[in-house]
Amino acid sequence: MAANVAMTVLYMVVYSYAIDPGHDKAYYDAHVTVAAPYCSIVAGIPLMFAVGLWVESPLIVWLAYAVIDLAIVAVSGLTASALTVRFGVLVAISLLTKLAAAYCGYMLAAR
Repeated sequence: MAANVAMTVLYMVVYSYAIDPGHDKAYYDAHVTVAAPYCSIVAGIPLMFAVGLWVESPLIVWLAYAVIDLAIVAVSGLTASALTVRFGVLVAISLLTKLAAAYCGYMLAAR
């Protein structure tokens, strides 16, 4: 999870200095709110694939990740009205792609 968060931070550094520089902090805070779920999906796939290659039980690692991720979403201050369908779909895509990547890594390692 820390590596996934680090990838979002790295993305924001590159975005704020090279892609769209010169804005105030509020602008970048608003952008990271939109970009973070996509960063989690994109960076999470190779990270969970590596987990699948490395550990004997990637399903347990994925399950722990999913529980922690959903707990963070639950305590982040979002109310039921703020949880949109789009956000729910992004969370589902994020967790399912991580599960598939961990499984694929495990199957490749089991060969």
